[in-house]
Amino acid sequence: MSSNTNPPKPLTTNLLFIFLILFTNLITLFLSSTYNSSTCTPIFSTATTSAAVVDSGEAVVDGGNDDNFPPEFYASTSPQKLPLGFNRNFNSDTVHPPAGSACTLFPDDLRNFMSYDVNGSCPDDEVLSQRLLLKGCEPLPRRRCRPAAPKNFPPPIPFPASLWSTPSDSSVVWTAYTCKSYTCLIDRSRTQKGFDDCKDCFDLNGREKHRWTNPKSNGLDFSIDDVLKTREPGSVRTGLDLGGGVATFAVRMKDRNVTIITTSLNLNGPFNTFIASRGVVPLYMSISQRFPFFDNTLDIVHSMHVLSNWIPETLLHFLLFDVYRVLRPGGLFWLDHFFCVGDQLENVYGPMIESVGFKKVKWVTGKKLDKGPQFQEMYLSALLEKPFKDSW
Repeated sequence: MSSNTNPPKPLTTNLLFIFLILFTNLITLFLSSTYNSSTCTPIFSTATTSAAVVDSGEAVVDGGNDDNFPPEFYASTSPQKLPLGFNRNFNSDTVHPPAGSACTLFPDDLRNFMSYDVNGSCPDDEVLSQRLLLKGCEPLPRRRCRPAAPKNFPPPIPFPASLWSTPSDSSVVWTAYTCKSYTCLIDRSRTQKGFDDCKDCFDLNGREKHRWTNPKSNGLDFSIDDVLKTREPGSVRTGLDLGGGVATFAVRMKDRNVTIITTSLNLNGPFNTFIASRGVVPLYMSISQRFPFFDNTLDIVHSMHVLSNWIPETLLHFLLFDVYRVLRPGGLFWLDHFFCVGDQLENVYGPMIESVGFKKVKWVTGKKLDKGPQFQEMYLSALLEKPFKDSW
C-alpha cells in the first residue's frame, strides 16, 4: 500500500532533537537562577509589615517567604513602625533592624554616603551617616577616605583631671550641630527652646555632678554604691551603659574600679567626642544592633531613659533578651527610669520584662511629672539579676 508522505531524513530529525534539548536546558537554567537563587535573599513586604505593626506591634512578612526562614528571623529583621510616629533624628517613622536589612533600602542616602574621592577626604556628612545608621544601615559601610579632623587639635587633658573637665572647642568638628561651642551646649538647657537629647548633659557642674551619688537610694534614684553592695565586693568589674549621654555613669564606675563602655549617638551634640575627651570609651551604635559582646561575659548592663515606650515592642523584647545574653549568670541589669504611659507598665512592659527570665532585686515605680500629670506617664527603676540557673 503506497503513501504520499515521505519519511523525514535522519539528519533533520537529529538536528531537531538537539535543538529541543538545548532549548529545554536553557529554560531550566533561567528558571533555576530566577526562583532558586543560592543567595536565598528574603523579600520583605513593606506594606504587609507596616499594616501589621500599626495593628498589633508585630512585624509580619509576606507569606510567600514563610517556608524559607523561621518566623523569629522575620520578627527580628522586619521593619517596624515607631510607636510615637515620625522621629526627626531617624528622618523616618520606621526602624529597620540591621541584620537582614541592607543599606540598599535607602539608595539615595547610600549614594550620597558612598560618593567620595578614593584616597581623598571624606564628605562632611555626619548627619547623613547617623541617619543611615538609625534607619538600620548598621554598621555603616567602610569608606576609603579620610574624615575631617579639627584644625589645631589640642593635646588631651591628662587623666584624672579629664574626667571632670570640659575639653577645648578645638577638639570638635562642629558643622553637624546647632551649637558651635561647648559653652553653647552647657547653656542650652537655660537658653534654648525645644527638645534636644540630654539637653543639660554637657554641664558637668550641673546635674551630672551628683548623678548616682546619693548616699542612700531614694525612691527611683538608685545610688551606684547601693547597687554594688548587692554583689560580692570586687565582683562587678566590666559592663555596658546603653545610651549613656556623656558617660558620667562610666566615670563614676571608673572611680570604683569598674570598666564601662558607653553607647551614644551624636544627637545634635558631639557626645562621642566628649566621652573620649573625658578618658572613657564610647561605642557609636544604636539600640537596634546586636551587642558586640560574647554570651555570659559582662557583670552589669545599665540604661537610663533610652529604653522606653518609643521603641517598638518586638524590638524591645529582642533587646532585653540581648541584655540577658551578654550578662554573666548573677550579672545585673539596671533599668534606670524606664518610662511609659498609663497602664502600659502593668499590661505590656512588666510582663515583657518578666518573660525574659530576670530575677527582681529591686522594682520601684513612680509618676513622671515633668510634662504634667495629664500625660499619665510612669517611671520604672529596676535592678534585675540574671539567674545562676535558668528557671526552666
